[in-house]
Amino acid sequence: MPAVRTTEKTAERVLSWETGVGKSYVIPAFEIFGFDFLLNQADRHFIDAEAYGSNLSTIRHNLSTRWVVDTDPFSVNQFLHPVQGSMYHGFARSAGLGYWKSLGYTLAGSVLWEEAGENTTPSINDQIASGVGGTFLGEPLFRMASLTLEKGGAEPGFWRKLRAAITSPPTGFNRLAGGDRFDAVFPSHAPAVFTRVQLGGSRTAQVSEQGDTHTVKRVEATADYSMAYGLPGMPDYGYERPFDYFHFEFTASSANTFENIMSRGLLVGRSYAAGETYRGIWGLYGSYDYISPQIFRVSSNAVSIGTTAQWWLSRGVALQGTALGGIGYGAAGTIRGGGERDYHYGLTLQELVAFRFIFGGRVTLDATARHYYVSGIASTESRGSEYILRGDTALTVRVYHRHAFTLKYVTSRRNAHYPDLVDRYQTVGTVSLAYTHLGATRFGAVEWRAPSGTDANPD
Repeated sequence: MPAVRTTEKTAERVLSWETGVGKSYVIPAFEIFGFDFLLNQADRHFIDAEAYGSNLSTIRHNLSTRWVVDTDPFSVNQFLHPVQGSMYHGFARSAGLGYWKSLGYTLAGSVLWEEAGENTTPSINDQIASGVGGTFLGEPLFRMASLTLEKGGAEPGFWRKLRAAITSPPTGFNRLAGGDRFDAVFPSHAPAVFTRVQLGGSRTAQVSEQGDTHTVKRVEATADYSMAYGLPGMPDYGYERPFDYFHFEFTASSANTFENIMSRGLLVGRSYAAGETYRGIWGLYGSYDYISPQIFRVSSNAVSIGTTAQWWLSRGVALQGTALGGIGYGAAGTIRGGGERDYHYGLTLQELVAFRFIFGGRVTLDATARHYYVSGIASTESRGSEYILRGDTALTVRVYHRHAFTLKYVTSRRNAHYPDLVDRYQTVGTVSLAYTHLGATRFGAVEWRAPSGTDANPD
């Protein structure tokens, strides 16, 4: 009889995503505290003992100090801080908490780091990058890790568990350290998903820096990964949870390591339809962008109003697209520009238009345009502005099954204006050729129409 009671008590502690039984508010709080402590110790012993040598005296000082906009290196503020925030978010999500509660833990973890993890004055821009950008980055990572496990069935194999842990380390940690408690996999509710992996090379075809002598690597190897999750049109799929739709992409380059990492997802919204051939979603999106095309860089955390949709133009031709417009907090600047600031913070207006023409199961034509206006508002320097435009066009041809080749052109332009500096115009354009492994032979086209004898789905 006692053994039965023990089993029942253990069962009550096992996580259930449907009922919330077994979730924990305490465990992620301790994990975030422990993560910040270990990160502080690593930084003070291996990076900068003075900057990270915090103690009770520095904590008391920070608690009574007004927050500022700091001037740490661009990659630290705009890339490493969102990655750090994604860890906070992942600890809370994998312990069974929902998105909004996990956002609270992420913001709290960032505050803890700003007040106690560093000796420097607490930073507003770091709080935005870690606390907000961390969730916009962390949620797709958590979802991708969970999807990897879910596709493994009731008992995911070792390699699936390893892939999930690499994608979202907090998820892997809680599954390992929590015993059976956190083994339950987050339910995806069967979204329409399209993934793409590319390996290839690119050549810089155009560089203009107004006479700057900055060296650009003309030839580089590239690796690219992208996932569209929750594409509209899937029957019986709802958009009730934040990031039930998201688009994530990442590019690594031999020239500058991280070429870009971009994530956007539907925070609050609903689906809609027009006739029998058009399905879409609209609402409030959250986005994190980090783009660094060798000669300049731009990054932002933003919220936008917009829509994502698919339109069947004919029986075998589909058009998928997204249009967003919003506001955020961003940074942009040159790289090693002579006599010019490293980068500039400010309130950022941004727009995105992306579309994909899908021609049956053989060819796609993709095009995306992004625009950022980094103003002088909410900046330590209430002057100057940055205009960034990035566009890309890609033609992908499927050769056999899920194997394809992609020819792509990317152009990035920067237009910077400061009252005490010469206006700066910079452009860089690259052409690339890559082998592409497709997640589906239909390139992610969602089919909701009545079956037709002339339209067999090769997937």
